[in-house]
Amino acid sequence: MNVLAYLIPISLILGGLGLAGFLYTLRSRQYDDPEGDSRRILTDTWDDHPKP
Repeated sequence: MNVLAYLIPISLILGGLGLAGFLYTLRSRQYDDPEGDSRRILTDTWDDHPKP
């Protein structure tokens, strides 16, 4: 039973880190155009100037 005193705060901290990472990816616009990126990687033309 004493192990729960350690596991509950550790799980809350890890969950908070995961949430912070998810929010970081949302703010850095990594999910804005997932279909466009997947299509551009299959084309023969090389894009020297990626989107800002």
